[in-house]
Amino acid sequence: MTILIDTPMWPAHGTVFAHLVSDTSLAELHAFAAAAEVPERAFDEDHYDVSERRHADLVRRGAVPVDGRTLTRALIASGLRIRARERAKALTTPLAQRWERLLPGRTALGSELLERWSEPHRRYHTRAHLFAVLTALETLADDAAVPRAVELAAWFHDAVHTGTAGRDEEESALLAEARLRAAGLPPEDVDEVARLVRLTADHRPSADDDAGQLLCDADLSVLGREPAGYRRYTEQVRDEYAHVPDELFRAGRAAVLSQLLDLDPLFHTPRGRELWLARAHTNLRTELEQLRADPSGLEREPLPTD
Repeated sequence: MTILIDTPMWPAHGTVFAHLVSDTSLAELHAFAAAAEVPERAFDEDHYDVSERRHADLVRRGAVPVDGRTLTRALIASGLRIRARERAKALTTPLAQRWERLLPGRTALGSELLERWSEPHRRYHTRAHLFAVLTALETLADDAAVPRAVELAAWFHDAVHTGTAGRDEEESALLAEARLRAAGLPPEDVDEVARLVRLTADHRPSADDDAGQLLCDADLSVLGREPAGYRRYTEQVRDEYAHVPDELFRAGRAAVLSQLLDLDPLFHTPRGRELWLARAHTNLRTELEQLRADPSGLEREPLPTD
């Protein structure tokens, strides 16, 4: 495990900045940054921005100085690098455009939702997750249009996020009911969006619930990422629950993984099964085996399921 720092050369705020990364894990990176008193606000999804004046001190503390190309290669190889299209900060405009197409003239509501998805405590449940779910819906729908209620449910499904399983989904559904009624949507449409949001608490739509199957499959599509992408997801989830002690987190996470592996089906749409099922099972089993290698405290309450 190595902490790397490149040459300060990125100008901003009257100085130049370097990038501080780990070649192994975000947990290691955050631990190093905390010990070196690098502020949390300097973290930018896969690296810390550190000013030129801190460079020598961070090297003394153990960061290995490298050139920018070497640092980038190491970050890519680690699986932690966030691609441009996955960066939450870069998604403001494309998400705002999607919202305007979805509910024209309701700009204030779209802005409120984007602010909620940008809350500072979020690490996985960010605008990047919202964008990924919307993209997955389009993939599942293929050439067909995604039903408006399903797309609205995607926007609201994690709009409230405190890390409380079940309660977050309920609060998000209540928010959807209040905001969409105020926006003038027909009551039956409001009820359908809220129903779909509540389904994301356990991802168990009925066999004849096409809309629910679409949303649940899109929400869980992250489970079918390639290994590096899945590892990045697990790092983000752990970072989101940094306040939870390791023993409790491992127990809760193990319970989540077991619940997901017990879902039959895990993915409900034929396209979802084709795209993500085999890899998801491999990812889930691998992570669970790693957790069980240190079984202390595994009988605990589960964390949220995505």
